[in-house]
Amino acid sequence: MESEALDIYLYKEALIVLGAAAVVIPLFHRLRVSPVLGFILIGVVVGPFGLAQLTPVVPWISAVTISSADSITPIARLGVVLLLFMIGLELSAERLWLMRRLVFGLGFLQVSLCALVLAGVAILAKQSYGSAIIIGFVMTMSSTAVVLQVLSERKEVHRPFGRASFAILLFQDLAVVPLLFALTALAPGSDTDSLAGLGYAAIRAVTAVVLIVGVGRLVLRPLFRSVARTHSSDLFVAACLLVVIATGLAASSAGLSMAVGALVGGLLLAGTEYRRQVEVTIDPFKGLFIGVFLISVGMGLHLPTLVAHPLMVAVAVVGLITLKALVIVPLGRLFGMSWRHGLRMGLLLGPGGEFAFVTMGLAEADGFLDAQTSEVLLFATALTMAAIPLLSKLGQALAPRQVADIEASLRIPQVSDALPRVIIAGFGRVGQTVATMLAVHKVPYVAIDNDPDRVAQERGRGKPVYYGDMTQVDLLRHLHLDTARALVVTLDDPPIAEALVAAARSERSDLMIVARARDARHAAQLYRAGVSDAVPETIEASLQLSEAVLVDVGVPMGPVIATIHEQRASLQSEIKAMAPNAVVRLLGRNRLRDRVRPTT
Repeated sequence: MESEALDIYLYKEALIVLGAAAVVIPLFHRLRVSPVLGFILIGVVVGPFGLAQLTPVVPWISAVTISSADSITPIARLGVVLLLFMIGLELSAERLWLMRRLVFGLGFLQVSLCALVLAGVAILAKQSYGSAIIIGFVMTMSSTAVVLQVLSERKEVHRPFGRASFAILLFQDLAVVPLLFALTALAPGSDTDSLAGLGYAAIRAVTAVVLIVGVGRLVLRPLFRSVARTHSSDLFVAACLLVVIATGLAASSAGLSMAVGALVGGLLLAGTEYRRQVEVTIDPFKGLFIGVFLISVGMGLHLPTLVAHPLMVAVAVVGLITLKALVIVPLGRLFGMSWRHGLRMGLLLGPGGEFAFVTMGLAEADGFLDAQTSEVLLFATALTMAAIPLLSKLGQALAPRQVADIEASLRIPQVSDALPRVIIAGFGRVGQTVATMLAVHKVPYVAIDNDPDRVAQERGRGKPVYYGDMTQVDLLRHLHLDTARALVVTLDDPPIAEALVAAARSERSDLMIVARARDARHAAQLYRAGVSDAVPETIEASLQLSEAVLVDVGVPMGPVIATIHEQRASLQSEIKAMAPNAVVRLLGRNRLRDRVRPTT
């Protein structure tokens, strides 16, 4: 009986977190409240400073509360690790090169100037110079987890201010590495308090990163290729988590954070053909673990601090957002953004970030900050993070609306994988022929295929093709279906092709979808699924054969071509008549128009 009770106790935190995710978050979604705010409020309610304080009076309430945030800290930190891994996946060499001006220009200036301003305010508030420098750099950091989630929910990641915000967040994540290293190295009693010890620690960290990169380049592609050949989604999930945890632990063993190792692992996979499928695989885990992290943020809010120092907390909250926004908005304008986009970026990045909960704890433990200052700043960080969804809406309301922002669009780069392209589903013989014709006419495209050997071969030839399970609609989203010019389905498996067409049509009603069909009956089924145009192989082969015969027996080419076109149009009409209630999308001279065929 004791072992059963112990098992129940061990699973209590997991049940509370999963129950919150399954019950409370859908309620917030129905009320149109951001899940970010929902998770933080859950943490406040079930945490040690919420309902858990009633345990001495109401003992049974301990079953639905968490008395210590440390019990979920490992899972919460894993959420940040997965987030950094996903950021690494987004940073292909092309993207980093195109965004270098924003990352190392705008990002560097934002961190430097905001840290200088905030440190100056801390000195005016009677903090020592060392404490002020730590406060300045820590509070400069914004919340990568919350900002990217809000931008994704509002589909604004690829807006000018969204891309600029992403660049700043990336530089902040890179800047956290030396910050954490410095706090650890300069801590009293550490083995790096001498210059020689500090140099040894730096060399060890650099060596670890070089080893991770070297081993990753040798191992990752063969590992994922062997897993992909099994066509097992479970093994693919295991391989993804293995890379995240292994790179994180390798970095941690060298004195760096696990998040740094995961970022490097993501960067290594970003240049491979498995990038998009890895994104789809990791995304659900990232969302859940980040939710746990936000719950831990809410649990860490020391409510007695708010009661004891309400004015101090309020000044810290308002001052933090205001001072950072006053720096970020002019910087955005300096880098070619409009005041509207600069204001929205300033309000998004004005709040504090999740790394404050790690760095503040280290700074307090090592004696760099006193307990009261640390608690006030952590409370201000949590409150401002919770306010990010509201600040995003405020920025949209305050900023004057403009029809187009030509200047910002020209000066804020957009990488090629986010530009409108044709998506080719299936890169066999037919898909490769379509890609060749698109390339001849300089129409950009991206292809997806589930044969790892074929994908590796075509990637070696420089073709933009990725490995992936084409039955997953999330994969289409990661290929930017929302901006795609067209979807070409070349699959020779009718059920999968029809499911893919139906999924794509449900995502975008205006998308041009052209699909390969086996015969007239299959083409009619594709029209019912929502295809714009279906091309039956048997019919096209017979038409080409007829054309060759007629020309060979001496019929002039002009009449032959006219006859072939008439016959093709007649056969297509018959096929569409087999799907009488389908919406047929015809490509006109200047626009796409819809018509519903009447029932016959």
